[in-house]
Amino acid sequence: MKNISIIGSTGSIGTQALEVVSENSETLNIVGLSTNTSIGLLEKQIEKYEPTMVCVMNKDCALILEKRLKSKGNKVVVVTGIEGLIEVATFSGIDMLLTAVSGMIGLRPTLAAIDQGIDIALANKETLVAAGKIVMEAAAKKGVAMLPVDSEHSAIFQCLMGNRHDEIDRIIITASGGPFRGKTWKQLQSVTLDQALKHPNWSMGKKITIDSATLMNKGLEVIEAKWLFDLRNEQIDVVVHPQSIIHSMVEFVDHSTMAQLGMPDMALPIQIAFFHPHRISNQRQSLDFHQVRQLTFEEPDLKTFSCLQLAYDALEVGGSMTCVLNAANEVSVARFLNEEIHFVDIPRINNMVMEKHSVIANPTLDEVLDADAWARQIAMGIK
Repeated sequence: MKNISIIGSTGSIGTQALEVVSENSETLNIVGLSTNTSIGLLEKQIEKYEPTMVCVMNKDCALILEKRLKSKGNKVVVVTGIEGLIEVATFSGIDMLLTAVSGMIGLRPTLAAIDQGIDIALANKETLVAAGKIVMEAAAKKGVAMLPVDSEHSAIFQCLMGNRHDEIDRIIITASGGPFRGKTWKQLQSVTLDQALKHPNWSMGKKITIDSATLMNKGLEVIEAKWLFDLRNEQIDVVVHPQSIIHSMVEFVDHSTMAQLGMPDMALPIQIAFFHPHRISNQRQSLDFHQVRQLTFEEPDLKTFSCLQLAYDALEVGGSMTCVLNAANEVSVARFLNEEIHFVDIPRINNMVMEKHSVIANPTLDEVLDADAWARQIAMGIK
């Protein structure tokens, strides 16, 4: 029996992960869960999976949930805030932590779990974008497995099974292109929030859906891949693949390329992480090659979708710049979701914050957190 905690259990990845747990209840056990404010869904998850501890980030919502549970005689421990999230991530007896929260909030719980020797199923890309060197060095020191849950990084992870690191020539991360593939910058100026939230292939949370529309999601994946797979910047390419059937590829030094294919379904990468190093059967839809009429590829348009270029630029500069880009993007996306700014303002704000930043070459954790706070403040103030 593998004991698992999930931070972000009410989001898209968290709910799909719990489906995988339900399908494999004889071998997977839930110890901890968390949400920000979705206490109604969390209460249902508590009833079904019977965790020992849950965290509700919002204190008022935590108190409401605690009263509801006590009235039913449920003795699950309810904690709150970032310290509560860390408690759920490091609870005694946990074998694996799935980090399914969105944003920088995942960094400290991930590091705390690593410090306790807990393996990480990583769906929170911002953790490595902001502090990749710090996190990967901590994982190596503790002998902790960092198992990717993003479909692209899981694909690369699978392609590398049985191959040596020094045999990699490059990795090729695929992108669907989002809902605005082929649009001009002028056309993007009139994009509405509803349009941006309609992804053609994937069902995801709001923040990651907007990141996919701007191609920032792909930029964050490029930065994450550098740290996750210990690559040089020039070894990471992106190609637009609208069908989302090939989830990513690895080209080796002999110019043989391996690809991982499958239906757009996050259950598989979650399952791969939960059961590594084994593969198990499931009842998910298989890929029918008689129905796949074509697989097409395009170069990403870095001028129109400049968020991806900004990610390449931040990676080239290195140090604290990737953290600053991530923080600025979290703020600009939140502002767009609140309909305070236009879609095309997202890359503009991100770029302006980067231009104002004085880079720290090898930041400590405290310096990363300070850079994150600084970037958020600057991004909030840009008109």
